[in-house]
Amino acid sequence: MSNGPFDEEIPRVEIPRPPLRRILSIAMLLIAVGVVFSSFYTIGPEETGVVLRFGKYVRNTDPGLHFKIPLGVERAIKVPVQRQLKEEFGFRTVSADVRTQYSSRGFAEESNMLTGDLNAAVVEWIVQYRIVDPYQYLFRVRNVRDTFRAMSEAVMREIVGDRTVNEILTIGRQDAADVVEQKLQALCKQYELGVQVEQIVLQDVTPPNPVKPSFNAVNEAQQERERLINEAQSEYNQIIPRARGEAQQTIQQAEGYALDRVNRARGDAQRFDAVYKAYAAAPEVTRRRMYLETMEAILPNVKQKFILDKDLRGILPLLNLNEGGDK
Repeated sequence: MSNGPFDEEIPRVEIPRPPLRRILSIAMLLIAVGVVFSSFYTIGPEETGVVLRFGKYVRNTDPGLHFKIPLGVERAIKVPVQRQLKEEFGFRTVSADVRTQYSSRGFAEESNMLTGDLNAAVVEWIVQYRIVDPYQYLFRVRNVRDTFRAMSEAVMREIVGDRTVNEILTIGRQDAADVVEQKLQALCKQYELGVQVEQIVLQDVTPPNPVKPSFNAVNEAQQERERLINEAQSEYNQIIPRARGEAQQTIQQAEGYALDRVNRARGDAQRFDAVYKAYAAAPEVTRRRMYLETMEAILPNVKQKFILDKDLRGILPLLNLNEGGDK
C-alpha cells in the first residue's frame, strides 16, 4: 500500500542510555548529601530545641550545634524561650521604627468594653510574655496563641467590668493592669500553656468617639474642682498652722505670766513673814527702819521739801505753796 510521496520509512534513532552504575552513584550521592544536611541542626542563643522522633517528644536541646537522626526520623522545633513576646489588643503595629506606624483597620471587637457603672470605654492594651516551658507550649494546648489571646481578652473584660469608667481612665489603670496580670498568669498555669506573663500595659483608654466631647467637658470640670480644692487646701495649710502656733504662743505666755505672778506672790509672802518675825522681835526698831526705808524711797521723787520742827505751830502763813523750789 502506497502512502504518497512520503512512503519512505523513517529511520529510528537510538538514544543512548546512561549506564545503571552511574544512576546508582548519583542517587547514592544525593542520599548522602541529604543525610548529612538532615543530621545536624543549630539552636540560636535565645532558643531551645524540642526534638520529635516520628512526631513524639524525645528531648530538649540547648543553644548550639546538635545531631539528630536524619531523613525525617527526628525533627527539631526551635522555641524562643529567652525572647520577650507580645500580643496587641485593639490595635496592630505595622512598623516599629523611629516613627511607629499602626494599622488603619479598626479592632473595635477587641477594644470596646462595658465598665461596672454601665459606661462604654475603648481599651487598648499589650500583653508581654515569655515562653518558660517549651513542651507545654507545643503539646499541652492546641492553638496556643489563639487560646492565650482569648484568655487575655476575657480577663481584661472581667476586670474592666468590675470598675467604674473613671477608675479605668484615671487612677485605677495601674491597679487594673496588675490584677489582669495576676489572673491571666493563674489561667496560664491552670491550662498549662507554658508561658510567663511579664507585664500588662494599658496602652490607651478613651471613651468612644461619639461621647468624647461630653466626657472631656466632664473631665475639665473635675480638674477645675480638684484645682480649687488644692488651692483651698494650700490656704488652709498656711493659715491653720500659723493660728495654732500663735495660740500655743499665747498659752505659753499666759502660763509664764501666771508662774511669774505666783512666784512673786510667794516671795512677797515669805518677805512679809520675815518682816513680821523681825517686827515681833523688836517692834520699835522695825517701825523706825521701815519708816526710814519708806522715806528713802519716797523723798527723792518729791520736788519740794520742807523740813520743820515737830513742835512748831502756825507755820502756814510762812509757806509760799504757789511757788516751786526746795526749801
